[in-house]
Amino acid sequence: MPDTLSGKLGVWKYLILRRITQLSTLLLFFGSAHWAWNYNELPVISGNLSSSLLLGFIPLADPFAVLQILATQNTLLSEVLTGTLIVLAFYFIAGGRVWCSWVCPINMVSDLASRVRRKLNIQNAVQISRRFRYTILVLALVLSAITGVAAFEWISPISIFHREVIFGLGSGWAILLGIFIFDAFILKDGWCGHLCPLGAFYSIVGRFSLLRIKFDAPTCTHCVECVTVCPEPQVLDFKQATSKGYISAGECTNCARCIGVCPENTLKFDLKPWIKKQELTINNQQNLTTKTDNLNETDHGRKIA
Repeated sequence: MPDTLSGKLGVWKYLILRRITQLSTLLLFFGSAHWAWNYNELPVISGNLSSSLLLGFIPLADPFAVLQILATQNTLLSEVLTGTLIVLAFYFIAGGRVWCSWVCPINMVSDLASRVRRKLNIQNAVQISRRFRYTILVLALVLSAITGVAAFEWISPISIFHREVIFGLGSGWAILLGIFIFDAFILKDGWCGHLCPLGAFYSIVGRFSLLRIKFDAPTCTHCVECVTVCPEPQVLDFKQATSKGYISAGECTNCARCIGVCPENTLKFDLKPWIKKQELTINNQQNLTTKTDNLNETDHGRKIA
């Protein structure tokens, strides 16, 4: 950690921006529900994090919640399907798991638990594969089809946290406390990194997203500061990142922790098409330089002969 305030802010800037985004999202819902924040005499935003109406005319719907409802064979309004496409389009551009690190309120609980783990040097009590969250995703869809209700939405800690903040604390605080204890004392990033099916769904979307963390291989000294702070360290495959020019795994949350701590500025946000274009330009230049060197060596050999 740098000694100067400006240096510390450089490390923390994306964390600060993430907290502003998360808290502002909750504040918009709270202000619309309790303080009558309106736009054209309609609430600025109504509904919840699964399905809402922004500015009175922009529908927004969680694609995973919609998938569960479709599994129940219930009919959806066209507005909900439109809202699903809007949300999918956004996360296709911004990175699927941007939801997890920049919007989801559970991220604040998980980050606090991680901080406690670091301070107390707590080791994992159990081991669970990170791919287990995909099993829970499939199970949620199967249970939705069997029971006729959106299975995960009934028990989602995300929805519970949202209700607790907007409508006042109730018994839901026990579930949030349970996630904190699980993450802090049993398994690092246990909920978000190993169990949450919504995170698993957005990981699939993230594989095709445009916004990526660019990896400038020549400047990397392999200090592994990025691996230390990453909530999904398996995504930092340096060999793959070198060949592609960016972090390609869908599980990357684009939280930018790695960008903040990198002392060589090896990592930065960029769009995948631009990264590929830059890589192609660099490769072409290297090939041209190699050909030129070979021609010069050939000419030099001929002159000697």
